[in-house]
Amino acid sequence: MATIAERSQRIVSDWLRRQAATRAEGGAGAGQDGRVELDPLNIGGAFLEMTARLMANPAALMQAQIGFWQDYMTLWQNTARRMMGMESEPVIDAAGDRRFKDEAWHDNEVFDFIKQSYLLSARFVQDVVRQVDGLDQRTAQKVDFYSRQFVDAMSPSNFLLTNPEVLRRTAETGGENLLKGLNNMLGDLERGRGKLSIKMTDMEAFRFGENIAVTPGKVVYQNELMQLIQYTPTTAKVLRRPLLIGPPWINKFYILDLRPKNSFVRWAVSQGHTVFVISWVNPDERLAEKGFDDYMHQGYLAALDAIERITGEREVNAIGYCLGGTLLACTLAYMAAKGDDRIKAATFFVTMMDFEQAGELAVFIDEEQLTALEEKMQRRGYLEGAEMATTFNMLRANDLIWSFVVNNYLMGNEPFPFDLLYWNADSTRMPARMHSFYLRQMYQQNRLREQGGITLSDVPIDLGRVRTPAYFLSTREDHIAPWRSTYRGTQLLGGPKRFVLAASGHIAGVVNPPGGKYSHWINTDLPSSADEWLAGATEMSGSWWPDWHRWVTGFNKDEVPARDPAAGPLPVIEDAPGSYVRVKSTD
Repeated sequence: MATIAERSQRIVSDWLRRQAATRAEGGAGAGQDGRVELDPLNIGGAFLEMTARLMANPAALMQAQIGFWQDYMTLWQNTARRMMGMESEPVIDAAGDRRFKDEAWHDNEVFDFIKQSYLLSARFVQDVVRQVDGLDQRTAQKVDFYSRQFVDAMSPSNFLLTNPEVLRRTAETGGENLLKGLNNMLGDLERGRGKLSIKMTDMEAFRFGENIAVTPGKVVYQNELMQLIQYTPTTAKVLRRPLLIGPPWINKFYILDLRPKNSFVRWAVSQGHTVFVISWVNPDERLAEKGFDDYMHQGYLAALDAIERITGEREVNAIGYCLGGTLLACTLAYMAAKGDDRIKAATFFVTMMDFEQAGELAVFIDEEQLTALEEKMQRRGYLEGAEMATTFNMLRANDLIWSFVVNNYLMGNEPFPFDLLYWNADSTRMPARMHSFYLRQMYQQNRLREQGGITLSDVPIDLGRVRTPAYFLSTREDHIAPWRSTYRGTQLLGGPKRFVLAASGHIAGVVNPPGGKYSHWINTDLPSSADEWLAGATEMSGSWWPDWHRWVTGFNKDEVPARDPAAGPLPVIEDAPGSYVRVKSTD
């Protein structure tokens, strides 16, 4: 207890000192007059407008309240019946909600009442905010999103006295779980320097090249923005066309080489591809002025030059993942304008080119928030990786925030070693100039879809000029790049296209190997409507990986002797996964 008190005092003192410095310097989170901004996300204005609209139609609000109280009275009556030993049906069901998986939430009348009253209240709040008339789409989306954040935060599972599992653990351990939980919370506050940086996994349990990112290879080229990894072949012969993979620089590349059993990199190597992967740098203030065009020139284009020098092959197949796919589309349009046809087949993993339906990330892209973000980035030279990670975690708050609050702080458990969550916590920074361009030109103004809407290195970008065969892989439950939005890319690029929809989400649906549990849908037609495409699609069991391999090798199946990265014309810099991937945002 003395240690806890000492640590708590130190954390509070450090936090107060930083707040004083922020106000004095007009730093992050402070306005031009030095005052700390109380609403940097511009939530208050959205809810004020919603309230005004509600008050303008009191009859609708009164009707919703009457329905809510009727449900509540039914719940009271059913609970009383259960307490008298009589059977009663639940007013609202929590089937599939992992927050209420403990049997006491159903078997105990008190906890069942708490659970159902919460679910009724949550439904009432969300129904009211979703049925407000007259709100523009962005304001309505923001109100709905933050209402859900509030509702999720207020779940009875998140509190000691209303969580039966936590109460049971507290009784069993004599409260030791709460002391351990407090220690865990203090550790998270210390690591976050006063901000709560929730530990999702054992960050000491994983080592690059030992139990993650273990596919053998060599770093064969590097510049200030990326390292290029060539992987060691496992077949006597390989396909003539090398395969270049461009991951997003919002996250690190090894999501495609996490474990041997679900490593897309390892699998592609085993299928005879000479695999090259771009490993982006984790930038700091020295790269603040790097723009989107720099990532194109020093990323894909530099990689193409290096691959030609190494293999002697001018023609390649390319894959872009998420933001890496958006950059790949831009690069293809740039190359089309320059008469460069080195990329013969392009694959887009969960990639948006039309940002009109950008999903819940659009909540964070209004003028007020962008201005505040740009001011912060200009002071630092970059966007801090932890801030972006928090944004993504909010999209799945129950899974990526509140479940760990319960496990770490209330139950007093140490987080389980999990490689996917290690990758998720291994965040990266964003250069100020690049990130501002990306958010404004694409997310806010949606100019990439327009002919010449954006310009890179003095070249107007026109996706319609791209004639490269394209394979689109999207995922049905994607909360970052909604599949109906990614589908629109098929209507923007020229040339032959194939669209495949995988089950699950932004990560799990992509890294789903043969033998994996998720299915996929195919439809060779590409109507203008995504829903029309799905209506005509056929569900196929298992992974989409073999379908992609058949597609990409359908353009060229020529083989050559295996290419050893250690024997190429460029000197080996170091073993895979290289040094760039090891740089932490906290370094």
